[in-house]
Amino acid sequence: MLVPAKTKYRKAQKGGKKILGVASNGNSLKFGSFGLKALEPSKLNSKQIESARKVITRYMKRAGKLWIMVFPHTPVTKKPAEVRMGSGKGNVEYYIAKIKPGRIIFEIDGIDPVAAQEALLKASSKLPFKSKIVNYL
Repeated sequence: MLVPAKTKYRKAQKGGKKILGVASNGNSLKFGSFGLKALEPSKLNSKQIESARKVITRYMKRAGKLWIMVFPHTPVTKKPAEVRMGSGKGNVEYYIAKIKPGRIIFEIDGIDPVAAQEALLKASSKLPFKSKIVNYL
């Protein structure tokens, strides 16, 4: 799955409770003809990205091309169950990508528009936020 190969620091701070603002980069299509755009802020787990990717490739029957436009860099730590307070920070459990509204998550190209819309619609049901399908004009 999507995990960073090497990081400068193993554990990171949360960086605030809210994801503020709208996406200033990664908010337009770069490679594909169709894309899936986030409409609300969220944290996207590497397992969720992989699940949506599987749905898209299965529906496209491996015709055309798929680009994943986000990568989960931020580690999330968790302490084991029934452990007392103190004794440091927990181990890294998974990685997330912080998603701002307007960010393109997936791009696809090389298949007909109806199939592209259906594949992205199925993938959007796997994601924890509202999204819309955009196309290149």
